[in-house]
Amino acid sequence: MTLPTATILSRPSGGRPLVLGSTSPYRRELLARLRLPFEVAAPHVDETPHPGEAPQALAVRLARAKALAVARQHPDAVVIGSDQVADLDGEPLGKPGDHARATVQLQRMRGRTVVFQTAVTVACAASGFEASDLAAVKVRFRALSDAEIEAYLRAEQPYDCAGSAKSEGLGIALLEAIDNDDPTALVGLPLIRTCRLLRAAGVPI
Repeated sequence: MTLPTATILSRPSGGRPLVLGSTSPYRRELLARLRLPFEVAAPHVDETPHPGEAPQALAVRLARAKALAVARQHPDAVVIGSDQVADLDGEPLGKPGDHARATVQLQRMRGRTVVFQTAVTVACAASGFEASDLAAVKVRFRALSDAEIEAYLRAEQPYDCAGSAKSEGLGIALLEAIDNDDPTALVGLPLIRTCRLLRAAGVPI
């Protein structure tokens, strides 16, 4: 899904423009909570995992790659890149893309604890600033039946969500517990960490 570029009405407190290096509607909605003017740019990054790459390392690498790719296009801007990978006992699970893959993901995760690794990078080419952070969210899935999985997927169609778990929607009914210190991380952008990095980059919140 490609979103139109938003118009920058002003710069945050007269500083550099802010760009979200993502076309995810979920991240766009989350960033809008900060009430900062920003635009959206597609990072065009290959998200294929490297052989043997740990989920944490994959999430951080892709968040950084997205931020830097967009920072090259917008060198004067402060750019946010983010990525999420579901960690099933050290195996990375990304976006399923279709119904069949989503079914397999949820069948594998039922009754188990999955760690959703959500990384964020803030970068600015002009100032040389670059910093990353990682939020790990432990999610315990219910012992789901095949019928529950099928009904959820037909209703929600979460094929663009890591691990097929759209927790801000009907996906919350799949879960027994969530353990994290950054409440928006599971949706796709850890705002507490993002605010911390933006302040470090000189963006007042």
